[in-house]
Formats: sequence, C-alpha cells, structure tokens
Amino acid sequence: MGDVFHVVFYEPRIPPNTGNTIRTTACTGTSLHLVEPLGFQMTDAHLRRAGLDYHDLAHVEIHPDLDTALEALPGRVFAFTGHASTFFTEISYEPGDALLFGPEPDGLPEHVMSHPRITQRLRIPMRPGVRSLNLANSAALATYEAWRQHDYAGGV
Repeated sequence: MGDVFHVVFYEPRIPPNTGNTIRTTACTGTSLHLVEPLGFQMTDAHLRRAGLDYHDLAHVEIHPDLDTALEALPGRVFAFTGHASTFFTEISYEPGDALLFGPEPDGLPEHVMSHPRITQRLRIPMRPGVRSLNLANSAALATYEAWRQHDYAGGV
C-alpha cells in the first residue's frame, strides 16, 4: 500500500497506545504522524514494548506542531470525535486521506477540529453513556475501514 493513508495523533500522552498504533500502521502500510508535544519519549519502554519489533517496519514522523503536520499530508483530513453525526463508515476514503485523533482522555480540542484543513468530523458508533474507545483501538478501526475500502491493497 505504500503509505496510502495517514494516521495522525495530536499530542498523544499514553505510550502503549502509540506503540500499538505503530504496529497497526506497520501491518497496514500506513504512515503514523505524531504532533508534539508528546506525553512520552520515543525511547519509552512501554512504547517499545507495545510496538515490539515493528518500529523498523513502520513509517513514523514527528511534527513540532499541527500546522507542520497538516502541511505534510497530501489529502483530506478527517477529525475523529464523539461530537459528530457522520459515522466513519459513511465516508469513501481516498488514497492520501488522513485520520486525525486527539489525546487521551479528552480528544481533539475545538480549535483543532475547526482548522481549515479539516475536511469533516467523524465518529465511531458506541452505546450511549460510554465516553470513548481506547485511542489505539479507534485508530485501528478507522485504518482498517479505509484499507478495506481499497481491497486491502498491498496486503495478503
């Protein structure tokens, strides 16, 4: 697939979530973009343990701020939030699209979701009264949906 889709974590704070997503992006051929400040060091043991030996197979870029990250993304940018009416499965994803997720536990702040580069806000359906899914799980669901729509290009 060659980095057809991009996963973006805005100011992630929990190292195992980023480590697990490193594994997901390695398995799917997507890129992971991390927007600083990070709540951990990339050498953090929990991050490395969660990503295991996938770090060398993943494409991870660290950006000093949101604008720099968004400049590096070629396609549309979808912001994932519980405050949206469109489900993530209702979108026809295109190569180059980016899936943007906010930090644990609060999600994306309004100023990020209002950025002019944001194409649309999307939600992952959940039962009422439940606040959110784990960040790595949310990113995995969205990544696999985008990849599925392209017949798992590059996968076996």
